[in-house]
Amino acid sequence: MTDVSKEQVLERLRTVRGPDMDGNIVDLGLVSDVFISDGKAYFSITVPAERARELDPLRAAAERVVKEIPGIKAAMVALTADKRAASGPAAARAPTPPPPAHGHAGHSHAAPGQPPQRAKAGIPGVGAIIAVASGKGGVGKSTTSVNLALALKANGLRVGILDADIYGPSMPRLLKISGRPQQIEGRIIKPMENYGIKVMSMGFLVDEEVAMIWRGPMIQSALMQMLREVAWGELDVLVVDMPPGTGDAQLTMAQQVPLAGAVIVSTPQDLALIDARKGLNMFSKVEVPVLGIVENMSYFIAPDTGNRYDIFGHGGARKEAERIGVPFLGEVPLTMDIRETSDAGTPVVVSNPNGAAAKIYREIATRVWQELEALKGKGTRGAPSIVFE
Repeated sequence: MTDVSKEQVLERLRTVRGPDMDGNIVDLGLVSDVFISDGKAYFSITVPAERARELDPLRAAAERVVKEIPGIKAAMVALTADKRAASGPAAARAPTPPPPAHGHAGHSHAAPGQPPQRAKAGIPGVGAIIAVASGKGGVGKSTTSVNLALALKANGLRVGILDADIYGPSMPRLLKISGRPQQIEGRIIKPMENYGIKVMSMGFLVDEEVAMIWRGPMIQSALMQMLREVAWGELDVLVVDMPPGTGDAQLTMAQQVPLAGAVIVSTPQDLALIDARKGLNMFSKVEVPVLGIVENMSYFIAPDTGNRYDIFGHGGARKEAERIGVPFLGEVPLTMDIRETSDAGTPVVVSNPNGAAAKIYREIATRVWQELEALKGKGTRGAPSIVFE
């Protein structure tokens, strides 16, 4: 098989018309540097942020024509947004909610005119529950969740992970666990376990081929059962892999579970950051502290040369964290070994514990734990005041 050149890819991309059917995406300067490795092509297309959803077919068309090139096995194409600094008056800021006049441990403060929220019952034996969330799918949230949980374990903590994605559970595959959990007494079931962490997922209870057609109340009931009717034992931290977005499952966890904090996963592109803000806003409204933002797929490391390429942009999540005043937890590169080990059920933190990627996840885990300890020291469970533009 002959190697495909960057010029061949660009030539094929010239058949894709621009956003307004004027010219093509290459000659209009919308295509980033193209990187090809092991028969896979990686590049991004710059579009106006406000037209992101409208122009997703353009991304799909670019991916399709590149995959048709003989010798190309796959294409990874992302839309990125070009922020223009002086494109108009600054957007109005949402008003910052006033801080409560005084705090009481275990109580939430409702908005004026709303009944006070009841204290959320904790899980016996579980020290802290943290949610790993994203505003959209496809940003590597589950891979981040499982490697974060394993990194917390590698740092000496007792860890469990709850797969809260009812429709698309991924923990059985990511942790290479099969079989059904054992019922031990009454309605209580024993969690599955691998690599030293306890795991619960709808994927253990329902066959993979079964289509889940559940409405809100059923989702809420299933989540509460997997959380409260499982013999978690003594854990320092329970990591909850949230479904993408801000739907029923996310609100159930945020409103009914005493979350110690949330970790937001995003990619560097402005478009992904726009969606990430939805998750940040949701946790802020329900008074769950945001422990920080992780920039996943932050940069690409070529497997053959080890060279770094910022194909999908870089640093957007760090700037966003600084802008809204939440911690930036770290940058995870897009590398073949992270993806391949996750798909194989041997996450990189356990399959290559001394490698560069595992070191990054352990550093992120350390920062997450430091944020939790700092919140405990302040004696508050309230969310930071986040101002959104």
